[in-house]
Amino acid sequence: MYPTDRRYSKEHEWILVEDGVATVGITDFAQDQLGDIVYVELAEEGRQVQAGDVLGTIESVKAVSEIYSPLSGTVTAVNSDLDGQPELVNSEPHVGGWYCKIEFSDPGQVEALMEAAAYEEFAQQAG
Repeated sequence: MYPTDRRYSKEHEWILVEDGVATVGITDFAQDQLGDIVYVELAEEGRQVQAGDVLGTIESVKAVSEIYSPLSGTVTAVNSDLDGQPELVNSEPHVGGWYCKIEFSDPGQVEALMEAAAYEEFAQQAG
């Protein structure tokens, strides 16, 4: 259910690392808990973040939730497709619904995140 090429946080974000840059999104579990996504507040490109910082918010018909940075580094890109199509977070949480890209500064933070099997177990307990 969860792609094995990613790492996962306890706040239900995922990262996909490619060439020192992590693509960040929310998991299928998180989008399912939120319900229909109606608005996404994007992070600012160039912003310096620390692991645990709030990157932005996702608004659904049920609630507004914060997106947390799983890594420290610099936001290098945001998914502007979410401006006009926030529902991509629901329909493609692990592909087209990605949130931002972070050039991270501490590879150890990646290793500290959960692998897919551990996250799946974590999500089952949370659900």
